[in-house]
This record gives sequence, C-alpha cells and structure tokens, in this order.
Amino acid sequence: MEDAVLRPFHPDDAAWLVEQHGLLYARDEGFDDSFAPLVASILDDFIANSDPELERGWIAEQDGQRLGSIFCVAVDRNTAKLRLFLLVPKARGLGLGKRLLQACTAFARGAGYKEMVLWTHESHTAACALYKASGWELTDSKAVHSFGVDLVEQSWKIRL
Repeated sequence: MEDAVLRPFHPDDAAWLVEQHGLLYARDEGFDDSFAPLVASILDDFIANSDPELERGWIAEQDGQRLGSIFCVAVDRNTAKLRLFLLVPKARGLGLGKRLLQACTAFARGAGYKEMVLWTHESHTAACALYKASGWELTDSKAVHSFGVDLVEQSWKIRL
C-alpha cells in the first residue's frame, strides 16, 4: 500500500466511517447496533469542537477509495488519545496501519503532548501487536460486556 495516501479527514468522510465501523464490527466482532451511533457521536464532537492545532484525523485512500482512518484528540494538554483506527480488510497487513499510527503519533509529539493513550479490545490482535512493536505499553485489561458481546477491554499508552 505504498501508493496509498494519507489525507486530512473531512466532515464528508463521517458517514463512510460510521458505516464501516458499524459493518466491520458487526461482521468481525458480533457488535450490536449500538456501536455505530457511538462512532457517529465521536465524529460529531470532533467536527464541532476539534482544535486543529491539537487534534487531527487522517483518511487513508488509494485511487479515491477510502481504506482507513486514525484520529488524534486531546484528553488534556499533556495527553492525546488515539481514536477510530480502522482499516478495511483489503488494506490490512500491508503496512498502511503502521503508516497511519506513525502519522498520528508524530502529530501528537509535534503538538507537544507528553503521552498518548488508546482504548481497544484484546480481539484486535494485529492492532495490539502493532502497538506493542511501536513502543506502546498495555496498562489495563478487563473483561466487560459492551455492544452486546463479552469483550476484554484494553488500555494502552506511550510516552512521546
């Protein structure tokens, strides 16, 4: 996926992101229909309130087709949060996730954040392996029932 480009998120990408999160998480994880509205509310908040100096979203695309996303949002002035990291199945395992993660953490570092955190699920083995290989540290893991399924929630962080 060397020829894929990373471009800034635009508000007209939101519907695609909500749809992809809903479809892929239902198919791959068995999530119920409460997940897509959560993604929509995260994006609505980002569109309405993000500070472009401290927060940013990227869309990966190739030949005009969207392939994935990643977002950096502020928790506070010292901590950024990685959100909405997604790759469509055909774009997985080709290095594009690593490019997105590197762009996001480089932005957070450049914006002056001291650390970055994220929340995910243990079942996302490829993403978790990428986080670990990139220097992220698993800080918490717990069993939960969310989005209609039993999951193991994970929290990760990295010092920037």
